[in-house]
Amino acid sequence: MVIVHNYALAVILCFVIMLCWGSWGNTQKAAAKSWRYELFYWDYVIGMVIFALILALTLGTFGPEGRNFFQDIAQASWSSILWIVLGGVIFNASNILLSASTSIAGMSVAFPLGCGLALVLGVINNLRVEMAQGALKSNVVLLAIGVALVVAAVIVNGIASGKKEGSSAISKADQKKGIILALVAGIVMSFFSSFIMRAMDLKDFANMEAGKVGPYTAIVIFSIAVLLSHFVFGPIIMKKPFVGEPVPMNAYFKGDAKTHIVGMCGGMIWCLGTALSYIAAGKAGASVSYALGQGAPMVAAIWGIFIWKEFKGAKKSVFGLLGLMFALFIAGLALIVVSGN
Repeated sequence: MVIVHNYALAVILCFVIMLCWGSWGNTQKAAAKSWRYELFYWDYVIGMVIFALILALTLGTFGPEGRNFFQDIAQASWSSILWIVLGGVIFNASNILLSASTSIAGMSVAFPLGCGLALVLGVINNLRVEMAQGALKSNVVLLAIGVALVVAAVIVNGIASGKKEGSSAISKADQKKGIILALVAGIVMSFFSSFIMRAMDLKDFANMEAGKVGPYTAIVIFSIAVLLSHFVFGPIIMKKPFVGEPVPMNAYFKGDAKTHIVGMCGGMIWCLGTALSYIAAGKAGASVSYALGQGAPMVAAIWGIFIWKEFKGAKKSVFGLLGLMFALFIAGLALIVVSGN
């Protein structure tokens, strides 16, 4: 399989992770005019599985080092597989809750709370896994300061979004519901990455411990777990959606090919970012790759500001907050990068 041995390359991959995690939402936005989120999500998880298999059968099979995908998955222990499956189920549940919070109370509530909490707790969880495996690769103090700056940037982004929305008609009851969903989503989401890392040998992908798996096997099992778990979660949220009327399953088959492809592309983009976070973790460390990837809300903000023009007509004070957000974000990322060098 293809393995990253250079820290600079690992950092570059981490920025690609951030780009992917912060950009897949554009496909949902593109499909939202005629396609409910509950229907979009089926294509999203299908796209994840397709792209995971493509990666495993190419980079995970023909690289010069380590076990290839077929060898790796054949020797995987049941405990490793179960850790990854648990991570997939947890991710799916948390992602659904975060999306529900966004649809109810808006991004200004969901992302600062959900993603900020997931960032802090997720880094702590991944650090614990690295320490347990004797694979700690980062300066914990610098990493903590960098994470704190990124969280501050996410919060400032939330304040700016709130001022932009002005007097938008979000009732107190909906805001409370959105806050609770975002908090639960953030706590739950913070665990999924560390569960995957427990199944991987972070010390050396080229000479992995028996029973542990490499990044390509991990992303395939993870994606399949997300898809299978959605056969449980999907019908529930379609029958009892957080917002709007129930959606019948046969509505999915009424979508045209373009709409389905857009949804699958969203899943493929997210899957690429996630696979790279596993690949980069071998050199940059699980906590650094996760922390950089969870800067995704800032990438989403860039799309919203410059492409979707979501802040058009906003007051100067809002743009001042956005400038502060980017300054905090860049400083935080710089410290996170330095912490792992």
